[in-house]
Amino acid sequence: MISLRHHRIWSTLSIVLLFGSHVVAAQEAESEAAKNRAEIDKESAQVLKDFRAMKGAEAAFDKAVAYSIFKVTKAGFGASGAGGEGVAVDKKSNARTYMRMGSAGAGFTFGLSRYDIVILFATAEKFAAFQKGGWDSAATAQAAAGSSGVEVSSDFFDGIAYYQIGRKGLMASADVSGTKFWIADELNKK
Repeated sequence: MISLRHHRIWSTLSIVLLFGSHVVAAQEAESEAAKNRAEIDKESAQVLKDFRAMKGAEAAFDKAVAYSIFKVTKAGFGASGAGGEGVAVDKKSNARTYMRMGSAGAGFTFGLSRYDIVILFATAEKFAAFQKGGWDSAATAQAAAGSSGVEVSSDFFDGIAYYQIGRKGLMASADVSGTKFWIADELNKK
């Protein structure tokens, strides 16, 4: 028979083990989030470097108070869907908000494509609305044509400049109507 003393010891030990396993799981999740943030930052830095090297991009970037960069995968077999993750950065403070995006569409879309999105914000108010998920993607500006030698437009449409960059450079008439952007809560926990 188990004595009351042994029962208390086992109960205490069970609680400690249970609490310890939750602490280990939380630490593993934090470590994974830190790893994902580092990867997003690394990829975003390269996309930003490549973007700023495009003709006219530096002038557009200089006008912005903030920017966001996403790596996107789009797939379709009849209907289409796109998803990705990225980071929104306040240029003044360098504060970072890690985000996700997604969209769905119908039509005759077949195949898989990958591209990057660079979004520039002319005002802190537009950037704040975007970070909260309140960005109206139907008001997306159109990017310049993607052939070589074409210049990035430094014009903002309703406080936003949007650029979609594929393997061959800037894509013509890039549009994200119907795209939703949201905060990736698990990536923003420090």
